[in-house]
Amino acid sequence: MRTTRTDTERVAADARRAVEDAIWAPSVHNTQPWRFGVAGTRITLRADPDRRLGVADPRGREMLISCGAALYTLRVALRSLGYDPVVHLLPDPDRPQLLADVDLRPGEPADDAVEREHAQIRRRRSHRGGFLAAPEPGVLTGLRHAAEREGARLVQAVDVHVKGALAALTDTAEHVQRRTPAYATEIARWAPAPGTSRKDGVQQDAYPRRTPPTAPHFPARDFARGRGWGVEAAEDDTALTGLVVLLVSKGDTPADWVKSGQALQRVLLRAAAHDLSAAYHTQALQVPDLREFIRAQFCGDAYPQLLLRLGAANGEQLTSVRRPVEEVLTEEPS
Repeated sequence: MRTTRTDTERVAADARRAVEDAIWAPSVHNTQPWRFGVAGTRITLRADPDRRLGVADPRGREMLISCGAALYTLRVALRSLGYDPVVHLLPDPDRPQLLADVDLRPGEPADDAVEREHAQIRRRRSHRGGFLAAPEPGVLTGLRHAAEREGARLVQAVDVHVKGALAALTDTAEHVQRRTPAYATEIARWAPAPGTSRKDGVQQDAYPRRTPPTAPHFPARDFARGRGWGVEAAEDDTALTGLVVLLVSKGDTPADWVKSGQALQRVLLRAAAHDLSAAYHTQALQVPDLREFIRAQFCGDAYPQLLLRLGAANGEQLTSVRRPVEEVLTEEPS
């Protein structure tokens, strides 16, 4: 069957719409380290090394996790438009920044499950405060299944001592990193000043009002004030702390990082459908010795990729900004 100009224009418009959704994926420090290209019925996803955190993320692990989250969002957006996206992960070993080719093949109209998931893309928000309640057990089961379908797992920290240890390691990493001037400079780079027009980084009004710290203490990076802060609950109060989980993968290669990002976004979109949010605590996983300790003590043979708290957010909706799609999307020759 011949492809008409009208068909070509429709596919190009749909590809752009899908990328407009994909850029709402979460990313480390809201760096948005991705670039997309559209050529006919193919969308390419590349990492943007200029947006990698050279001090905190020298291997680009978190950069690729972020790009993986954008890739999963792209898949959901395409399915909502009636396509069957076929992903070729890391298709060219000679081009390590090329993370995926996505072929847009005709598919079935979106069903209710796809539409519900798609509806969460711009509702999903990161959280930097306490929680009103942790997820119900049935919801947690669904989140676990979501991660497993993308080749990762959620490991829950149930024991109070495990949660305390993870909190202490996070706090230790925060102090270690703060001793590095280059790290402080890097953090400051992603803290836009009030009133600026930047559409990336962590905005100062993305922080809820502080609450008195108790224990366990999970410090969150405070871009606005240049110091750590955390939300904390008494040992028997899992609601304020939320559900503490590690997102882990079987391997620790770039492909595993991209897959972990896809698993993360699948979990987050499912969580958002239940009005749940996530707080991220990556500090200890950015210090190699501490990450290895967490792997050996709490992950078995798996590799920890992210440490999260999940729950119903306590506080106002947080600010989130995105670069315009024109900055990340390039039309390429077919």
